[in-house]
Formats: sequence, C-alpha cells, structure tokens
Amino acid sequence: MTATAPVAQAVQPATPFLGLAPFLRQSIAGIDLMPAAQAMLASAETQPDDANLWMNLATAMLCLGHRDLGLSIQAQALEIDRIYRRPAAIQPARFRLLMLMMPGDLAENTPLDCLLESSDVDLICYYLSPEAPFALPIPEHDAVMVALGDSDANQPMLSFLAHALADWPKPVINPAQHIPATERGALSQIMQRAPGVVMPTTYRVKRRQLAAVADGRLTLAELAAGLAFPVILRPVGSQAGRDLDRIDDPAALAAYLTTVDEPDFFLARFIDYSSSDGLFRKFRIALIGGRPFACHMAVSAHWMVHYVNAGMYEDAAKRAEEAEFMANFEHFAERHRAALEAIHQRLKLDYFCIDCAETQDGQLLIFEADHVMVVHAMDQEALFPYKQQHMRKAERAFRDFLLGLGG
Repeated sequence: MTATAPVAQAVQPATPFLGLAPFLRQSIAGIDLMPAAQAMLASAETQPDDANLWMNLATAMLCLGHRDLGLSIQAQALEIDRIYRRPAAIQPARFRLLMLMMPGDLAENTPLDCLLESSDVDLICYYLSPEAPFALPIPEHDAVMVALGDSDANQPMLSFLAHALADWPKPVINPAQHIPATERGALSQIMQRAPGVVMPTTYRVKRRQLAAVADGRLTLAELAAGLAFPVILRPVGSQAGRDLDRIDDPAALAAYLTTVDEPDFFLARFIDYSSSDGLFRKFRIALIGGRPFACHMAVSAHWMVHYVNAGMYEDAAKRAEEAEFMANFEHFAERHRAALEAIHQRLKLDYFCIDCAETQDGQLLIFEADHVMVVHAMDQEALFPYKQQHMRKAERAFRDFLLGLGG
C-alpha cells in the first residue's frame, strides 16, 4: 500500500482510546476532569479487562496531577494490552503512523495526537516493554516514529531502537540515535558556535557539589570554569519548570537545597533576555522537516515564562501581541533563518520543537529543544481567534511530511 492510499478502518472496541487531546482540551477550558475520571473508574469496576478504559483513566489522572495514581493505572492498562489505536478524525485515513512509546507521565512521549487532532492520520501507540521491547506483533503501518524522550531511564531502549530500526522496512521518523542530543547538557554542547544561536553550557552536577558551593568550600568557577552567579538550576529530569529557579548567591543556593531533595541537577548561566519594556517573551516553534512554524508566544513580567501562567488568558494586549507575532512569523523566521537551519542540521530530527527567546543583541536564545513538547490548537477561539489558522498550517505540514514519505 502506498502512503496516499486510503486505509481501511479497523473495527473499534467498545471503549475508544482517547489519547491526551480531549483531556488537555477540557483542562485548558477550565473543565474539572474529576467527574469524568470517577465515571471511568466506576465503569472499570464492571469492565476490568478494558485496556482502553484503563488507559483513558490513567491519562485523566495524570492531567489532574495525580502522577503516582496515574502511572499505577497506566501500568494496569499495559498489563492488558500494549497497543492503543487513535483513529483519524477524517476517515478513511490516508496514513497509519506507528508511535513507539514508553510508559510514563505526560512528558514521556511525543503528544502527536494533540497536533493531529482533526487530521486523516491514524495513530498507533505501541508501548515498548523494557524486558521484551516488541512483545506483541507489529501492527501494519506506513511509517514508524520514535516518540519516547531522552530520559536516563530510556537510554537502553534508545540504544536498542537505533539498531532495531536500522533496516526497518518502512520510513523511520526521528531515528533513535539522534534523540539523546535533546538532553539539556548534550544540547548545549551541540549548539555552541551555531550561527545566531545562544545557549549557555549546561552542566550536570551532583548535590554534594552544590552543597560545597553553598557553604563556601567551592566556588562556582571551580565547579565549572567561568561560571558565576546568577545561575539557573533545576533537577535532572524536571519538566514544565518544576523546581527551576534563578540562584543569585551561595545563600540562595543553600535555601534552594533545603527545599529540593534531588541528587542531580542541571546548572547554567542566567541570561537576561528581557526586552526594552522590561518584559520577557518566550516563543515555541515547531520544526517539521526543517520548516519552522509558530506555535505560541508568551509575554510575562517574570523571567520564568510558562504560557499558562504568563497572563495570556487575562490580558488582551498580550494576546494582540501574540497574534501579530504569529501573523508575521515569516519575518521572525527569516531573521533567524541561519540559526533555525543550524539547529535542524545539528539535531538531525524530522520533528521537534524549540522554546526560545531573542537576546538583547538579537540572537536566538535556546531554552530547550525536543520532540515531546505539546503543540495544539485547543485554546478557546473566543479568546484566541487567530490561533486556529496558524496551528492548521503546522498540522497540514506534518500531514504533508508523512504523505511525502511514500514517494
């Protein structure tokens, strides 16, 4: 079958696998997911072998912030089945994409169903088993995508997949051997001396080393040549700003260590990227086959910018600025063309996103780059009427990229 041929629709189980998208949509809209989760739990008591139901419940619990419970329910679902199908919204589907995934929380794998929510692409989520990665027969597919992230725990699986997929009979998206480059320390090394790019070297340090700096037994410069306060500090493996902080002096470091009980940390120089008005602007950009697409822009008075707490929902002026950014994104992309091309060439991934900003001297400041960031078109149109058209561009670009794989 060619990549452009319609795909026969498979018989669907009684409970459809929902993926992340519908839960994220409700969460963004401020809808309490707990009643739905309680209803699913009640259904599960009478349908204990319904893997899709258990997996949907796990996703709901993870969205509610109940991580341990969500992971426990997910493990129960995976004992029943390791393959979950999210049929395309538009049928018959034009493409079947096999997603290789690992058990874990919402930041563990590429949330591609959020981008392709209204497409004609079937997604087949195959959860690999550490003991026997391909424990179940491989479903029919037109391409395979390595969706698992670069965590320490995933390194053995990424190494396995690099060999297992080397001679795969179908196209491979985001080959496993390139994914470790998205780890913060590795990424910062790869980006050194890239044209138009600024990314401070990120050091992986032990808690005991930081404790020595905090009590004066060691200086930052002795820990990492040339490093000085202020610095950015976060635990290894943290996502979405968890325990991320700016540390201005040894006393602040000592206070930080009393509240964050982790063994390993990422440490990097802090760069003031505030604009002339004192505000901070952070951009999320998706690169699809090397082509950049605007996903969002957040404006905040605080250096640690997250879209959900930057005031974008409350401030019409910020939304108007984001709308202008997205409408004129081609100017931003052209201004940073050399930087974006260098990032794509160095990471060698087919699909990934970057969170970035512009420095005060006009360079592209990279915070992170990976393939597990969320890209979606779920914000309410009443508040964000400008977003749909731009996110559809990214959706169409990814779909076209897939269809192009078939030659």
